[in-house]
Amino acid sequence: MSVSCGVECFFLVGCLRWGWKRCTYIGSYDSTTWPIATAEEFEPVPRICRIVLAVYEPDLRNPKYPPPGGYRLNPDWVIKRVTYEQTQGNAPPYIIYLDHDHSEIVLAIRGLNLVKESDYKMLLDNRLGMQMFDGGYVHHGLLMSAIWLLNQESETLKRVWEENGKSYKLVFAGHSLGSGVAALLTVIVVNHRNRLGGIPRSLVSCYAVAPARCMSLNLAVKYADVIHSVVLQDDFLPRTPTPLEDIFRSIFCLPCLMFLICLRDTFIPEGRKLRDPRRLYAPGRMYHIVERKFCRCGRYPPEVRTAIPVEGRFEHIVLSCNATSDHAIVWIEREAEKALDRLKECTETVTTAPQIPKIERLQTLEQEHKDALERAVSLNVPHAVPKIEEGESSGEKSTEPCEDVGKEDRSASKARSKSSDARTNWDDLARMLFQKDESRQLLLKRDAARPI
Repeated sequence: MSVSCGVECFFLVGCLRWGWKRCTYIGSYDSTTWPIATAEEFEPVPRICRIVLAVYEPDLRNPKYPPPGGYRLNPDWVIKRVTYEQTQGNAPPYIIYLDHDHSEIVLAIRGLNLVKESDYKMLLDNRLGMQMFDGGYVHHGLLMSAIWLLNQESETLKRVWEENGKSYKLVFAGHSLGSGVAALLTVIVVNHRNRLGGIPRSLVSCYAVAPARCMSLNLAVKYADVIHSVVLQDDFLPRTPTPLEDIFRSIFCLPCLMFLICLRDTFIPEGRKLRDPRRLYAPGRMYHIVERKFCRCGRYPPEVRTAIPVEGRFEHIVLSCNATSDHAIVWIEREAEKALDRLKECTETVTTAPQIPKIERLQTLEQEHKDALERAVSLNVPHAVPKIEEGESSGEKSTEPCEDVGKEDRSASKARSKSSDARTNWDDLARMLFQKDESRQLLLKRDAARPI
């Protein structure tokens, strides 16, 4: 009897300790050891957020929901605006904005629309380990949307880039659902730069705001030099390892789902998570905006921390009443603007020479990326590469296509890309993804060892 009581007391104490640790865990703990970002590297974020917000406005000259201070965009520089009717459910609405002030061509994609069936269909078009791409795993539905979008807009982007002297930067941006599409757009473009006029890798970048988990860890680290994810404090989406399709099936019971995820992940070792090649993560370099502290009311002046984490990459669900509000693009834009102003003030108040000049900071960013790649290899992350090929990182023209996204053809020999025609077509990527059966129906390529 006494033994059973002791076991019960031990179990009760363990449950109470676990409950206390989970309920007192706050979002700022994820980036406690990360360094503070500089004003120069964080400067594009508020501006990119406003461009993404502009996708929601049908008329920028007469905006209905402008952010504080307005959009600060030139309506005449909007090259193209595409709505749900035009995408026919293949991609979320987006705009192409030519920013002459900052020498950028921005393709901005809106986030999830809760009343659009096509957005849910895109999210549900995936299963764990369903889609392999470029040596890692990605979300199948988001990849299909990225391929469709590039097939539609590759010629427009190429023409605008060439008309502006081939010196403008090509920026893909998105929020929530759109962040996943934008991140995979960037991966495809980086591997097929010759199809956009040979644009250098250094002129391609992506800003994933409130990012979805859309690629495996090796890809998230590999493309950290071109993909930048922005997370506001307790945002639930980058922290939820459950597949997106399960999250949005349970959207009306999200607190229950998040609690069950916390309970399940308590018993999964960190090493096992890292060694699972199918597990998806938020992409690229992380920028974490922190504005709240434990057991303190209100918001504090926000600070921005940045790193390319390998382990501890937003792996803990935060049981917070702000977990969903921190996902809103409106709040992220507002707090990012405040954080940038604070970073600039700190820079201006320094009377001595900065410890890390701009050139050295750029070298530091490159070194952080190399260190993250090596760290991923040392932790035995599946398919991790120790470094990026010389031609790929220096921006030389890529002539080889991506690795076959189907499992059964991963080791097939690569073929040289043919000289570009008058019109670029991305349908060959779709042909990599599918094969025809005897009845001429399209089937997704599978591992030969896996039963269909």
